[in-house]
Amino acid sequence: MSKPILDCSDLDRFMGVPIDPGRMVEPIANNDIRRWVQAMHYPNRIHYDAGFAAQSRWGQLIAPQSFAVTMDCAHGSAPSCIGGIPNSHMLFGGDEWWFYGPRMKAGDRILNERIPFDYTIKETKFAGPTCFQRGDNFYYNQDGELIAKQRSTSIRYSQEAGKDNVPTEGFEDPIWTDDELEALEERKMQWIQMLHDLGHNRRWWDDVVVGAALPERVFGPHSIVSFTTEWRAYTFTQWGGTHRRGDLDMEALGFVKEMAGHENDPVMEAINPELTDGAYIGPSRGHLFPRWARFIGMPRGYGYGASMGAWITDYFAGWAGEWGMVRHSAANYRSPALTGDITITTGSILDKFIDENGRHMVQVECRMANQLGAVLATAKGEIELPKRPD
Repeated sequence: MSKPILDCSDLDRFMGVPIDPGRMVEPIANNDIRRWVQAMHYPNRIHYDAGFAAQSRWGQLIAPQSFAVTMDCAHGSAPSCIGGIPNSHMLFGGDEWWFYGPRMKAGDRILNERIPFDYTIKETKFAGPTCFQRGDNFYYNQDGELIAKQRSTSIRYSQEAGKDNVPTEGFEDPIWTDDELEALEERKMQWIQMLHDLGHNRRWWDDVVVGAALPERVFGPHSIVSFTTEWRAYTFTQWGGTHRRGDLDMEALGFVKEMAGHENDPVMEAINPELTDGAYIGPSRGHLFPRWARFIGMPRGYGYGASMGAWITDYFAGWAGEWGMVRHSAANYRSPALTGDITITTGSILDKFIDENGRHMVQVECRMANQLGAVLATAKGEIELPKRPD
């Protein structure tokens, strides 16, 4: 078998050059927020229960910190998937987030400024020569306040090499018995109960113990239905919901013709929008159709990298509570969630300190794995918590 070729020579001319910004057509609505947390399996009442939220420090529903990624027409990947790499495909490789304070809520209009950052080429077992490309997203509200910065990593590789390395033993979903599913629901409820127990109360920095474990979070089994629900929660997948990029050309980016299509094409959206939203035709359909998943190197339907990043942010933020805030996190995605699998998130407290700005911070880590122990993602983060008054 000949070694795959990955021509990344076109990328240099895009580095550091801003691309079209990401903008939604309408302001955020409460049901956008509700749809998002429902799709992300995040039952934090402050994001969906109007009565509960009215009693919070904000007095209304607010979006979770993870919601920023849906205020873009490519869930943060646009500046990290720019420039042509012939006969390639793309997977999410990781995200680094910085949060600056403002919270998103209904009525806000979010603008995402996007700038390609850098790239490097490494040899991988999965696909031979592989491009790890990064790009920055700066999310601002209508008042010009910077909400968050996302440095997204895209993994760009030879589609043919990925297809040749599909693990055939993973084609079938695992089977769960009724007893096993019932036990899973009990495990899920433990993390949800943590949210209820904290409620509107503060998690005090003073009470945090270095070395302590964070509560386990479990969800799944994943399915084509759950992944479809995730996809539809991204605002840009809704027909007419986004100001589409005029410079986007999937074939020019190097996607093979079977996976290129008209995803996010503003001209085709006005003619036949079913060809443009990615669920049926285009680079994203591998998530929902096993045939196309195997075509690009996945054994069966698989989850979205941006959703995995949201799960991590929600895991940290849910523990922090409404008086805390995730200030920074850095996540590496090793393997996607597959249909039939569950996702188990565990974490621990690494450190607590006062930063240079006088904020009381807790450093945390987490690990996502499936039921077999295969690692899906790892992350570290820094969370600001309130200090008990003297």
